[in-house]
Amino acid sequence: MTKLTILIVSWLMVLSAQAVETCSRVATINYQEVLVDVSSKNKGEGLRYYLQKDPVSKSLLDEYQQKNQTTWKSAALSTLGTGMVIAGLIRTNDGKNENFTGKNFLIFGGLGTIIVSYFVAKTIEVNNETILNRSVEEYNKRNTPRIFFAPSTDFKSGTGMGVGVGQEF
Repeated sequence: MTKLTILIVSWLMVLSAQAVETCSRVATINYQEVLVDVSSKNKGEGLRYYLQKDPVSKSLLDEYQQKNQTTWKSAALSTLGTGMVIAGLIRTNDGKNENFTGKNFLIFGGLGTIIVSYFVAKTIEVNNETILNRSVEEYNKRNTPRIFFAPSTDFKSGTGMGVGVGQEF
């Protein structure tokens, strides 16, 4: 049981290490590629020079960046899950041979908490991308040069699905 737990924790750590993006998204403006995310702290900052020309686009970009900040709630939930896993690994079974002991409860409860925290954060991040797309759309309605930002989705059709080509590695 302990080997399985160590394997799962190791796998989660590898996944979190892979989640860090080493390359940034790009947008095409005047046939030139512009980095959208110049830093991991302020996503979308690379478009600020163009989007600040339009007040609606600028306010949407500011909202996007504000919602993209890490909250103390997600950090606390992940820390709680990690603490539960560590406490479960340290705790002994007290000689009991039960199927579901306090040790197992701590380990699996902690893993569940970490997984839920990860998926909630990813869901918020994906939903937040619609704000950046709206910002670019608002800019393109009233300003030139046009910003071509991929991946793009067709929100007006109501399907919420679209095709885009992006670069990530």
